Amino acid sequence: MRRISRRTALTLTAGAVTAPAVSTATAAAAGTTTAASPGQPSSSGPDPVLRTDLVTRVTPRNNWLVTAVALRYGRRIDLRGGVIPPATFQVNATVGGQTAARTVTRVYSNTTAAVDDRLRPGRPGPHLIVELDPDDPNARAAGTDPLPLDRAYRIRQVADIRAPGGEPILRAGPFASRNDGVINPVVDDFTAGSFTDSAGFELDFRLYQPEPFVRNPQARTRYPLVVTLHGGGEVADNNMTQLTGNRVAVTFAKPERQRRDPAFVLSPQIPLPRPMEGPDGTDWTDAKVQAALIELIDAFVREHRRNVDTDRLYLVGLSSGARGIYSLLPKRPELFAAALATAGWGDTATVDRIGHIPIWADHSVDDPVVPYREGRFGRPGTWTLMNALESAGTRVTRGEWANDLPKEQFEARSRALLHQARSAGSHTLFTSYTSGTTPVNPHLAWAQTYENDVVVDWLLAQSR
Repeated sequence: MRRISRRTALTLTAGAVTAPAVSTATAAAAGTTTAASPGQPSSSGPDPVLRTDLVTRVTPRNNWLVTAVALRYGRRIDLRGGVIPPATFQVNATVGGQTAARTVTRVYSNTTAAVDDRLRPGRPGPHLIVELDPDDPNARAAGTDPLPLDRAYRIRQVADIRAPGGEPILRAGPFASRNDGVINPVVDDFTAGSFTDSAGFELDFRLYQPEPFVRNPQARTRYPLVVTLHGGGEVADNNMTQLTGNRVAVTFAKPERQRRDPAFVLSPQIPLPRPMEGPDGTDWTDAKVQAALIELIDAFVREHRRNVDTDRLYLVGLSSGARGIYSLLPKRPELFAAALATAGWGDTATVDRIGHIPIWADHSVDDPVVPYREGRFGRPGTWTLMNALESAGTRVTRGEWANDLPKEQFEARSRALLHQARSAGSHTLFTSYTSGTTPVNPHLAWAQTYENDVVVDWLLAQSR
């Protein structure tokens, strides 16, 4: 079984509560007040809040956000088909010394302290899930480093919760709850570690281990290894923002992906003070960082030789992480089965060494940070690299479309491009995003990349 934290253990224990629902008679005996007046004493009802946790989510574009509050009660809550109005709860967050309201969007009961993404969410259980608007200005869970969120939220029930027949289920009261902790779905499933290479340079990393391996590490089942290279904004000493700054590593570890493609996910983090001594001023091309990264990968494969499929090692990265891919692949062209590189730049002189490696690259045409053609620090961008690959004899299959298409349309375009590549016998694909269509900032081309099941399926299907 996966090693779990005390917080997770408490949550799992809470999910096993099977006490009967609050009875109509008991609730009615407590009174029928529909709202608590400020300053007026009011019973909190027969079902006290035992624990309050924030629930976070790593999002494609807005990074790491607090998206819900999970309240655990002493008994099972059965709404009997009723719906809880969002105005039933008031939520305030103190972030960066500033206190402001959060917008409640949905409230429902559940068996566990987890968000239910279904159109009609929830089921009878000991938890109430108070979902929050991710677009709130104070929704963030991190800046450069994770924010201190323990007891940062105040949650108060301000109106009674009633069954469809009018019977009270949970009464409002004058007291607010403070969150006891923070639950980070998927992120909490990564273990934290560090690796010191032969030169004494240390890289922190996070590791996701597939559930079948955790249950039976002695089995000889082999799993692919996905190595994720973060962007320049995630260089830090927290061993966290390489997971939460962008939805890259989390993409490959989320439950629905792991059910389809169980895999190890290794996510190293470049430390501070940032090296920036690479030949083009980037961290993943810094000699110390790159040597440690290569040794880390080799050591991981060696230590897990019974369980890592060495024919299915993948590199994925964005921005300076994609630059790291174009730098690392020519040095170890025999090691990796495929790569996924977004908004990167590289060296045209070395592309002849990587023409045999399947690559799916993408880049916004109007990227101001890493220009599409010119790249950075005198090293060309993706468009120029793809031209150099073609000149070296690699067949590149190209497509261009808007980066703000709905997921279904976006994946349909990707599927058509993949069909075109297969028909042409091409294993190198290049997606360009039309100017003005990448939300938030044209550099953030990767927001759709890692939500795109066609691209991720393609990557994990590759083998040396």
